[in-house]
Amino acid sequence: MSFPSDLSDTEWTILEPLVPAPKPGGRPCAHSRRTIGNAIFYRVRSGCAWRMRPGDLPPWQTVDGYVRAWRRDGTGQRRHDALRTAVRHAAGRQAQPSAGILDSQRVKTTAQGGLRGYDAGKKVKGRKRHLLVDTLGLILLVVVHAASLQDRQGARMVCLRAKRHYLRLRIIWADGGDSGRLVRWVGRTCGWVLQIVKRSDHHQGFVVLPKRWIVERTFAWLGRYRRLSKDYEALPETSEALIYVAMIHLMLRRLARHRAAPLVAQQPASWPITRAA
Repeated sequence: MSFPSDLSDTEWTILEPLVPAPKPGGRPCAHSRRTIGNAIFYRVRSGCAWRMRPGDLPPWQTVDGYVRAWRRDGTGQRRHDALRTAVRHAAGRQAQPSAGILDSQRVKTTAQGGLRGYDAGKKVKGRKRHLLVDTLGLILLVVVHAASLQDRQGARMVCLRAKRHYLRLRIIWADGGDSGRLVRWVGRTCGWVLQIVKRSDHHQGFVVLPKRWIVERTFAWLGRYRRLSKDYEALPETSEALIYVAMIHLMLRRLARHRAAPLVAQQPASWPITRAA
């Protein structure tokens, strides 16, 4: 049986070079890497209880084992970053961005347990997802932490991680919750400009904010993946890994839709792709 979340032949051709080959020796793999990938995408896209998966998918213990292994050794992160580079090159951008947009999202947790907290402002008990995206809306970094942690503290965690990986960053746009001392801290610690984008008091109702709408659109993209509607994971690291999985799925669809080249490492700048989602 096939599912809407399954990888097409073109998508698998793009992803296959980024998937580690089976280790030599031992018992042969009972399931192909493509089948494992389909199962992971099905889980994140459908949001069903994993033990209630369709019977023709691999056992949930097998799939969870791959998710944990790829999270621990960084395979999932490297795969995501390679695809993001391919999309950026295809859009005529350099591999690393010079600008980013920062925002957070509150999400409720479940009885699964693990790290959580209470956000008195939004009255949500759970976690916060801090996203740093580029001007195409592609995720640069995800940090998941307790909802009780202030936005400024979460933003500092994101900036400290981003500083080690994105050497071209020069400016970040953020909302009013990140104003004040954080602006000075970012300039002093990271050497970036943190520009606050505020909503005007003269506007009534919904207003599209410059630059800020880009990260809001990214949250909307992730909202299509029902596993992310709440935080069902015991570990924040697993929550981060599944957000990257959702973004990998989105980028594969985008690359395949524009007939991307088979290997992401081969001349990505020539791929015909627009900047639209």
